Amino acid sequence: MLRTQELIAIREVRLVAKKALVVLVIAIGLPGSLMLMASAANAQEPRTATSMTVLKEKTAKLGAPKIEGTEVVGNKLVPVLYFGSTKMNGNFTVVDEVAKEGGPGMAATLFVKAGIRLEQHELEEYIRVATSVQLPDGRRAVGTVLGSPALDSIKAGYPYFGEVELLGNAYITRYEPIKDASGETIGAYFVGYKK
Repeated sequence: MLRTQELIAIREVRLVAKKALVVLVIAIGLPGSLMLMASAANAQEPRTATSMTVLKEKTAKLGAPKIEGTEVVGNKLVPVLYFGSTKMNGNFTVVDEVAKEGGPGMAATLFVKAGIRLEQHELEEYIRVATSVQLPDGRRAVGTVLGSPALDSIKAGYPYFGEVELLGNAYITRYEPIKDASGETIGAYFVGYKK
C-alpha cells in the first residue's frame, strides 16, 4: 500500500515538473519570438536600415556624443549636441550627406533632448538641431519637435521603426536614441524617406 502511494506521489511530482518546464519554455520563448518578429519587421526597410548605419558611422567618426552648454535653435533654448569636438546644432554636413547617399526622398535628422519647464512639471522634448527635412516654405525644420509615436520609444531608450506623418508628409522612418558615455539618452537619430 505504501509503495502505491509513493508511485502516485512521484507521478504528481513529475507532472508538476513537466508543467513548470512548459511555463519556463514559454517564458523564454515569448520574448525571443517578439525580438525575431521585430527583426523581421526591421529587415523590411533596407533603405532606412542602411541610412541609419551610415548616419551613426559618420557621427561616430567625429567622436562620442555629448552635451555642452545651451543655445537658441528655432526660438528655443536647447542643449548643444556634440560628437567629439564637432558641434552639431546648425551643422548640416552629416545629415545632408546621409540624405544624398540614401537616394530620392531620404531625409536625416539629429535631435537633442531638452527639458521644458511648464509650471511645476518638466516635459521632455526632442528638438531638431541638424536636419535635411524641410518646411513647406523650403527652410530647414530646425527647432521643430519629435512627435508620437516615435517619441515614446525614444524616451524609453528604444528604437522606433514605421510610418510617421512628418510636417504633412508620410515617411517610412527609423529613429534610434543617441546615448552619451554614461548610457543616458541625450538625443535621437532619424532617417526616413517619403512614402
